[in-house]
Amino acid sequence: MSKKARSAICEWMITGCESAKQGDNLITNDWKEPLAPEFKKPYYRDLYYKVKDEYEHCQVFPAANELFRAFELTPFSEVKVVILGQDPYHGDGQAEGLCFSVKPGIGIPPSLVNIYKELNAELGLKIPDNGSLVPWAKQGVLLLNTVLTVRAHQAFSHRGIGWEQFTDAAIKALNTVDRPIVFMLWGKPAGEKAAMLDNPKHLILKAPHPSPLSASRGFFGCGHFVKCNEFLTANGIRPINWQIPDIGNMN
Repeated sequence: MSKKARSAICEWMITGCESAKQGDNLITNDWKEPLAPEFKKPYYRDLYYKVKDEYEHCQVFPAANELFRAFELTPFSEVKVVILGQDPYHGDGQAEGLCFSVKPGIGIPPSLVNIYKELNAELGLKIPDNGSLVPWAKQGVLLLNTVLTVRAHQAFSHRGIGWEQFTDAAIKALNTVDRPIVFMLWGKPAGEKAAMLDNPKHLILKAPHPSPLSASRGFFGCGHFVKCNEFLTANGIRPINWQIPDIGNMN
C-alpha cells in the first residue's frame, strides 16, 4: 500500500482527532456536523485501527479515496431519498463507494440488473449500458452501504467491526430532519433499520432485496420508484430522474 493511500486513510478516519490534517478527501460538506461526534467515540478509534491494518495488509474495497463517497456526493441538506445496501462489492474494480453502483465499463451486477428491470416496468425507462448510479447521488439519493469497506473477494468480511454503528448514526441523523425523506429499505438487514425511523414526515418503503434470490418475492412490482416520486412531488420536492444515461451520454 502506498504512503499516499495510507495518509488518505488516516486523514479520513481520524477527522475527529485534534491531530487530523485537513485535506480534499475529508468529509467537508454539511455531513461533518452530524457525524462529528462519532469520530470521537471509542468504537471509531477501534474501527480506525482495524481498517488501517486491513488496507495495509490486504486488498480492500473501495479504493481509499472513495470510502466516504456517498456522503461527499449527497450532502446532508440535499438528501431526498435513502437507499441502503449492505457491504461494498468485493470483486476487482467494482466498488465505487455507493451502494449497488459500479464504475462505468464494469459489468452490471445481478441485483442492479433487477433494479433496472423494475424501473423499466414502473416507468418505462431504458435499461442503460452501465451500472454507475452517480447521477442519482447528485440528485439527492444517498446510496449508503451499512458497512463501508470489504476485503477483496470476501463478502461481509468487515461486518461487525464498527461501520454499522457509524452508518446507523447517519441514518438517525436523517430521521431527525424536519423535511420529507424517502427511505427505500430492501431486504431484511435494511428493513430492520425501520425501527430507528419514527419521524412522521418521512416515507418508509420496504421490499425484498433485488438479488436474483429474492427479487421475485416482492421486489418486482413493489412500485417504489413511482411511490417515491409521487411522495416527493406531493411535498413540493423535485422528483428524481431515475434514468441512468448510457456511457456515451454521461457528463
